[in-house]
Order: sequence, then C-alpha cells, then structure tokens
Amino acid sequence: MKPILFEPVASPYLVPFDGSVRLADLPTDPPDDAPGKKDNKEALEEETAKLQKLQAKLYAQDRYAVLLIFQAMDAAGKDGTIKAVMSGVNPAGCQVFSFKAPSAEELDHDFLWRCWRNLPERGRIGIFNRSHYEEVLVVRVNPGYLAGQRLPRVPEPLDALWAERYDSIRDAERHWARNGTVVLKFFLNVSKKEQKRRFLDRIEDRSGNWKFSAGDVEVRKDWDKYMDAYQHAMRETSRPWAPWYAIPADDKPYMRRTVSEIIVRTLDRLDIAYPEVSDAERAEMMTVKAELERD
Repeated sequence: MKPILFEPVASPYLVPFDGSVRLADLPTDPPDDAPGKKDNKEALEEETAKLQKLQAKLYAQDRYAVLLIFQAMDAAGKDGTIKAVMSGVNPAGCQVFSFKAPSAEELDHDFLWRCWRNLPERGRIGIFNRSHYEEVLVVRVNPGYLAGQRLPRVPEPLDALWAERYDSIRDAERHWARNGTVVLKFFLNVSKKEQKRRFLDRIEDRSGNWKFSAGDVEVRKDWDKYMDAYQHAMRETSRPWAPWYAIPADDKPYMRRTVSEIIVRTLDRLDIAYPEVSDAERAEMMTVKAELERD
C-alpha cells in the first residue's frame, strides 16, 4: 500500500524523485509562451475561487490536512505568494507559521520539534513560511550554528549529519502523509540578478524600507553555497508523498498562478466532500424545522 493520498500533479516544475535535479538547469523565468500579467492575475482569481470551495469541503469533512511549505532566498516573494494564493480562504480553516531563528525552548528539542508541534489539524490548511528545511539550508551554510544546538553527537564529516537529517525529514513527512496530511513543498526559484533588483527597489521605495535588512545582503554573499544546499535538500527529500516544486520566481504573477494551480489540482484529487446526513438525522432536522415554523 502506498504511503500517499494522491499522485503528485504533473508539472514541468515537479522536482524528480530520483535525486537527479540540477538547480542550475531550473528556470527562474516563465517560458517564452507563458501568459502575460493580466491573464495570470485573472487565472489566479479563478484558482483562488476554486480553492475556497475545496477548502470548505476539507474543513467540513475534517479528515485530511494540507501542509504547504515555502522555501526561498530573500526577496523571492514568499509572503506575497502566501497572501495572494490564500486570499478568500476561510481564516478558520487556515494556519500560517513563520519560522525564524529557533528560541531557547526550541533548541532544547530536536530540530523537527517546532515544526511538528505546528502541523495543521485535520480539516485545515497549514502554511510554513520557512520550515524544518532551515536545518539543512541555513545551518548547512553556517555550521557554526550547531554549537548552540548542544547536540549529544556531531558526526564527522558533517556530510554525515546532513544525511541523518535528510533521513529524519523523509521519515517524518512519510509519517505525516500516512496519517492524512498532504505535503506540498515549494521552492520559489528567484535569480540572483532579480534578487538584486528587488533589494534596490526596497531601498528606493520608502514604503518598502521595512522589508530590507542589511543581513539579507550578507546572506547573498553565500549564494552559491545556498544553491548547493537547496539542490542537496531537493535531491534527498522530493518524494511522491512530499514532492518539491521549483517554481520560477522572477515573474511574480506567473509564480503565484502556478503555485495556486498546483494546490488546487492536488486538492481536487482528494476524496473530499461535505459530510452526508443520515436518514435519522434528516428526520430529526425535519422535526426541528416544523417546530421552528410553528414558533
């Protein structure tokens, strides 16, 4: 029996499951024949309307959960994509968590703990803005962070530690899928050139100054190391039960439309429907209806 609820939807951006992905080969721009900005915005509105209806059924049925994971370099558009794609969805059925530097409490647990405790409940869509993958991305690029984690053992070479963490991630995501959580992971693939342009825009636009941090530029200096870390992570953890999609992120309207379409097509494959009322329950409702009408 397969440990998954669905077959991942076909997409040119689906990261293969055989570990063969090469990040340098993945596009950051839409294809030449891609729709324009207006068409993408209209399509996004259509997809969000579909998502609203699917989410209502998901919430009412209370059987499955959906976990959407967003990872990207700074200025790739995670926040804007989450806002655009989830617009119109009932807030009661949606949970968003942003993971920054771990707290002292979180460091006193294993690296998966803080994400595990924030998994979506049945019937809800959970969104991770960054996630447990920070432990094989940021920490891999900056291994000095390991000292603060007070690990009981740190294997040498460190490649062995990352391999262990990939094992833990695969096992965890497989467990979540077996128990009714649909896991979709999105890498918003922005180019270094486009990131620079967006950073400059944030500096020039006073209303966007709050988004800019000098630390983001420091991270940019390690671009190649981060690309290598993302490539390893996707090779090791893109699986049928928790697929990665590497979405071109240099064009925001196209990116948001594409993410939305993948989510909607995935939920549409789930066996979700409004709960049916039994004959006895229906009879009781008719009795109550009659009483209300007499009142």
